[in-house]
Amino acid sequence: MKLRSEKSPAKTLANRKRARHESHDGFMHTIKKRSHEKTNRRLNSRANASVWAAISIAENPTEEDGMGFFQHAVRNLLAVLLLPFFWVTAWTFLSGLFHATVEQGVWQSARFWYFAIGAIVMLGWFWSKLGQSFFLYMYVFGHELTHAAFVKCFGGKIIDMEWSSQGGYVTTDKTNWVIALSPYFVPFWSMIAVIVYAAASLLFGITPLGNLVFYGVIGATWAFHLAWTLWMIPRDQPDLKDNGTFLSLVLISFGNLIVLVTLLCLASPAPLESMRGFGYSLFANALTWGDTILRWCRDFLEK
Repeated sequence: MKLRSEKSPAKTLANRKRARHESHDGFMHTIKKRSHEKTNRRLNSRANASVWAAISIAENPTEEDGMGFFQHAVRNLLAVLLLPFFWVTAWTFLSGLFHATVEQGVWQSARFWYFAIGAIVMLGWFWSKLGQSFFLYMYVFGHELTHAAFVKCFGGKIIDMEWSSQGGYVTTDKTNWVIALSPYFVPFWSMIAVIVYAAASLLFGITPLGNLVFYGVIGATWAFHLAWTLWMIPRDQPDLKDNGTFLSLVLISFGNLIVLVTLLCLASPAPLESMRGFGYSLFANALTWGDTILRWCRDFLEK
């Protein structure tokens, strides 16, 4: 899916002259027409290719295509610098998950099994390819709405938006790496499930069975997000190239990990205590791994 940013026509002198003779409605119509024409050319140019591959074909060179060597190197360096933080966070998460499931017996709880069964059912459905076109449509719909929601959060304007099982796009006057990558680490349908659950809890109250069903829905929607995101990423997504593919992949991995930790903490009986405990463990593991790395470096230099 492609997130396109349209600059104002007043950016250059020539465009400023043209803008004087063009109404706002005319300008918006031109942008929309151009967007549809580019999208149609993008799909038609790949008419003989797989329909899935046509989802993410960019009509224009991406930022990565025109990125200079220095800019490319800086982004790769930033990605490498983020890897230790990702490693420590992942270590803390996996250690806490092992402690909770094995030592504290969380795996024996009904909440765990409802979540696991929901995730397994969705993954099985994904691999079976039953209703694939419908699920792809739902994924693209959530993907583009996530783009749009973050555009609004950053004060941007939605000029045009379209989605289908063949792909989609959002045309906006503002973009950044959060807007571009948000659909890859924000599980849209899980967020919808949380909002519906919270509203139902406040208005009607939820039965114990309803709480367990909610865990199953979260497991299914999160697995849906993960499966389709992993399926989509290798298909030459322009969203990733706009910020450098390597850096984008690191940010997506980090973002998904943080979202998963947040969901599990919120699902615990004491969310604030769980978040506080994870924060303490994260800080302790960062000190431990930092000390270990310094020792390795010192030993290497002394040889």
